[in-house]
Amino acid sequence: MQRLEMLITIFSIVITLTAYILSRIAAGKYPSPLTSPVFLSTVMVISILLFLKIPYKDYAPGSDMMTYFLGPATVALAVPLYKQRKVISANFIPAFAGVLIGTVSTIISAVILAKIMNLSNSIIMSLTVKSITIPVASEVSKIIGADSVLVAAFVMITGMCGAMLGPWLMNILNIRDAFARGLAIGTIAHGIGTAEAAREGELQGAVSGAAMGLAAIITSVAIPAILPVFL
Repeated sequence: MQRLEMLITIFSIVITLTAYILSRIAAGKYPSPLTSPVFLSTVMVISILLFLKIPYKDYAPGSDMMTYFLGPATVALAVPLYKQRKVISANFIPAFAGVLIGTVSTIISAVILAKIMNLSNSIIMSLTVKSITIPVASEVSKIIGADSVLVAAFVMITGMCGAMLGPWLMNILNIRDAFARGLAIGTIAHGIGTAEAAREGELQGAVSGAAMGLAAIITSVAIPAILPVFL
C-alpha cells in the first residue's frame, strides 16, 4: 500500500513538471493568454487526473511536496532584486505611488462592483484581498472576518488571470517599459504574476517581486480603514 502511494506521488510530480515544461514550450511557439504556462499546465494536469480518474487526495501529497519549494523560490526572488537595487532605488517614489494607487483602487473597485452585484459581505471582504499573496491574504482574512476558502480561491483566480492577461493587455496598450510592466503585474497578480514577469526578464521579475511585497503591506493597512466606509 505504501509503495502504491509512493508511486502515485512520484507520478503526480512527474505529470505536473511535464505539463509545465510542455506549456512553456507551447507559450514560446504560440504566444497567447491561453498558452500561459500557469493556465495551460493547470488545464493539462486537471485533464490527466480526470482522464485517469485519480482523486485529488491521491494527487495532493505530490502537490504538497512541490508547494514546499515555494518558500525557497520566493526567497530566491531576492537575487534579481539585489541585482536591480539601483534601478529600483532610483525609481522608488514613482513606483511607490503606482503601487499605492493600484492597490487602493483594486480594493475599492472590487467592493463597489460587489455592492452593485448585491453580493454578501462575506464575499465582499474576501474579494478585497484577492491581489495579495496567499500567506498574507490568509492572515488579513482572519482580521477582517473573511471566508478563508473564498480568499484562497479569489487569490488564485486573480493571480492566474493577471499572469494570463496582464502581459497581453500591456502589449495591446503598447506598454513596453520593463519597469512599468513588472510593477503592474506584481501589484495586481502577486506571486503567480511575478513568475510570469520573471519570464520576460530579470528587471521585470525583480520589480514585480518588490511590488508584490509592497502591495501586501499597503493592503494590510488599507483594508481595515476602507471596509468600514463601504460596509
